[in-house]
Amino acid sequence: MTPDEAEALRIRLTATQSQRLRELGADPLVLDELFADVQLRDAAFKRLEGALVKDGRQHLKDLRAGRRAPQLVELERVLSDALTGAGFVRVVTPLIIASDSLRKMGIEHGHPLREQVFWLEDGRCLRPMLAPNLYTLLRRLDRNWSKPFGIFEIGPCFRRDSKGASHLNEFTMLNLVELGRPENEGRARLVELASLVMRAAGIAHYELEVTDSEVYGEMVDVLVNGAEVCSAGLGPHPLDGNWGVVDPWVGLGFGVERLIMAREGYPNIERAGRSLSYVDGVRLNL
Repeated sequence: MTPDEAEALRIRLTATQSQRLRELGADPLVLDELFADVQLRDAAFKRLEGALVKDGRQHLKDLRAGRRAPQLVELERVLSDALTGAGFVRVVTPLIIASDSLRKMGIEHGHPLREQVFWLEDGRCLRPMLAPNLYTLLRRLDRNWSKPFGIFEIGPCFRRDSKGASHLNEFTMLNLVELGRPENEGRARLVELASLVMRAAGIAHYELEVTDSEVYGEMVDVLVNGAEVCSAGLGPHPLDGNWGVVDPWVGLGFGVERLIMAREGYPNIERAGRSLSYVDGVRLNL
């Protein structure tokens, strides 16, 4: 491109046009396109908006006809099938937990994570992304099952946080934990389980990164294009004694909406979550 040609391409989409295309699911690269004049820009916007609206209506038509299930529902099914096929047992635990469960996780009064909790009356709260209920089940199932054994739960969690492109107040977590494998096999098993879930989610490219957690200390995050979709850890851990757990464990927590966002390339997580503005990723003001 010559300097004169570059000079001519100086017109960008308006903020309103960019927002409209972003909501409809346009490729982010399209939003940075430059045009020689306003007429060319507006014509390009109308063409792209029309194509995206058409795609959205077809998606909703297929959904109504039963030719597809909502992504969140379908991914939950696929993940559950993959884990039960690998010998894990699905469990269902309460959404309302006692504050004592947070204390056992090291979330005492004054801890910054307490500010992210949705508190109810009588010292109870809505389940945060931590998985204290699984600790309780590990101890009780250990009395009945031989080791190693694994359990998992897929369900809503809640976080009092400002919503943004990658955060939701209400979201879905896949928490899985395996108890009783030899401690020296823990890291390899963590990598194996991360691979199992990512394959089931349809995500081929990801990386692992060692990070630090306010609760568990050293953790391993699963990243897709730099965005975290999972935090994983290994035990024994000092917190285990609060729950009567003594054996080594491997645990991973995946944000299900984040998996969808990463797989589909969505620019915001609301498209993947529980929403009144989107249905299965389709903006409803078509």
